[in-house]
Amino acid sequence: MDGNRRYTKRWKLMQGAGHKVGYSALMSMLKYCYELGVRNVTIYAFSIDNFKRSPEEVQSLMDLMLDKIEELLREESIVNRYGIRVYFSGNLKLLNEPVRLAAERVMLATAKNSKAVLSICVAYTSTNEIVHAVQESCEEKWDEIALLNSSGGYEPDESDHLIKVTDIEKHMYMAFAPDPDIIIRTSGETRLSNFLLWQSANCYLYSPSVLWPEIGFRQFLWAILNFQRIQFYLDKKRKQS
Repeated sequence: MDGNRRYTKRWKLMQGAGHKVGYSALMSMLKYCYELGVRNVTIYAFSIDNFKRSPEEVQSLMDLMLDKIEELLREESIVNRYGIRVYFSGNLKLLNEPVRLAAERVMLATAKNSKAVLSICVAYTSTNEIVHAVQESCEEKWDEIALLNSSGGYEPDESDHLIKVTDIEKHMYMAFAPDPDIIIRTSGETRLSNFLLWQSANCYLYSPSVLWPEIGFRQFLWAILNFQRIQFYLDKKRKQS
């Protein structure tokens, strides 16, 4: 969701106004996704790198995030109207306590929703996700070996010490979600900016020139049509990998 700050500067709005307009754009996009049968959506809401911004801006974003997360708990919210289950993915320990607790409440409140899934990446970068998964895999493998050694009569095989790709993948923050078919990056940027690097090897990247608060149905539909045009090729690449 790139371009909220540039939108604010372009239209000479107060700090944070662009993010509020961006949130409205997100609600519209989620509605389009649901109506067109897109049942898994992942958004990049807040990068770990965003913590490097000024303390005032970070606090403003945390306050806005808390407000919008709590909106999801309301009975009339889009997640309750459409039966959407919400996950928050990332290094959630980095969030301040009010935001983290609100995120946990939303995940618990929507746990029985089953019509669609919304994954919100906060305090997230792909490198952090991969490092976390490797660390968890190593610890799990070490515990397995220690348990086998303690049982006695264990003759180690070289393969027992290997960590497989599947071991890492099951410890990823996004392990519960399918790999993306389409990534939409607004503002004309063609960089992934440390988002889903592991999962996006065979997906379509669409980079409309509009800023995120300006995105609408036209850009969304164009992304779907372009994806359908190359879907056969992408599916073939996935089977080969």
